[in-house]
Amino acid sequence: MKILIVNAGSSSLKYQVMDMTDESTLAKGLIERIGIPGSCLKQTVGEDKRVIELPMKDHIEASKQMIMALTDPSHGVLESMDEISAVGHRVVQGGEIFTTSTLIDEACIDAIKDNIPLAPLHNPANLMGIKACLQVMPDKPMVAVFDTSFHQTMAPQAYLYGFPYEYYDRLRVRRYGFHGTSHRYVSKRGAQFLGKNMTDLRIITCHLGNGSSICAVDHGRSVDTSMGLTPLEGVLMGTRSGTVDPAALQFIMNAEHIDIDEMLEILNKKSGFLGVSGVSSDMRDVEKAAEQGNKQAQVSLDMLFRGIKKYIAAYAAIMGGVDAIIFTAGIGENSPELREAVLSNMEFMGISIDREKNRIRGKEANISGEKSQVKLLVIPTNEELVIAQDTKELVSQLS
Repeated sequence: MKILIVNAGSSSLKYQVMDMTDESTLAKGLIERIGIPGSCLKQTVGEDKRVIELPMKDHIEASKQMIMALTDPSHGVLESMDEISAVGHRVVQGGEIFTTSTLIDEACIDAIKDNIPLAPLHNPANLMGIKACLQVMPDKPMVAVFDTSFHQTMAPQAYLYGFPYEYYDRLRVRRYGFHGTSHRYVSKRGAQFLGKNMTDLRIITCHLGNGSSICAVDHGRSVDTSMGLTPLEGVLMGTRSGTVDPAALQFIMNAEHIDIDEMLEILNKKSGFLGVSGVSSDMRDVEKAAEQGNKQAQVSLDMLFRGIKKYIAAYAAIMGGVDAIIFTAGIGENSPELREAVLSNMEFMGISIDREKNRIRGKEANISGEKSQVKLLVIPTNEELVIAQDTKELVSQLS
């Protein structure tokens, strides 16, 4: 069985083809600037990399170009789309409606629409990708896999805010969490790496990239996570502030004579590493500046390290201990410096890192020190594989 995985943005479309007989990736592609001058398709098949520049006015045209690229006699991987058994779509916000992945039908589409107020930037784009694929591949079963569904096992004391209860009751304002497919994959894969079942372990997963979130996975279930109603809450990120005192927003807005929309623009796009360091949203640039003596850059790094450390200690307390801590995503997988800074001075929790083992980037590794009672792991994430696995499972039930 071959599965096509689609992740649609407002002006982009990422795609991947996986052969589920061995869960290998046959092709990867990215279409950028949809509906904007300079539309471009980039596809990689093994060592073959292809770039096509041509106008694509909408996601329907982009989906047609994706199919043409995948079935191209010289550069594609499919003789025809008949080889594709199903399409799996990433959808950011499933709200409380979707606790698991689901087959896409009219009711599913309506429910994704209903959740647009909770993810106004992402769900409309995800829907555009779904509708485009339904139009150009109407005979293919399609599955929606939600970033939020893994966190639907959280209890009310974890997902509620301290607002009057009516705001949850009427508006469903609560912590939803994100990066669920990543947290689910790395917690399961980390347990396998240790030769154990995730249902026997208390795991803290640290998905650290331009957007970052921490998750407490207690015996296979998400019981708490750092992101909230939106991906803005939690630790310092590339351009996002992370958790702040809400009253500070009013203070800034009054002082600067700006409205809430401008304030949210600042919190989402001008804060984090970029705002605190004044250098860049990319941690590599910030690290370089810190090495050259930039104090603001160093402070921004220390804020992130401290924030992650606080969540690890808090989640260990919530679960009554921790058996494994996993680092994943762009920064988590590729920054030995971050992992060492976060895990240092935590011997009181039975945490000890091996500096030599930690000198790795982008591959699975056990970086635990000899005396560490907690297993410390680096596990590269694979959200596309989770989407493909869920799609295969649901489609197999149709036959």
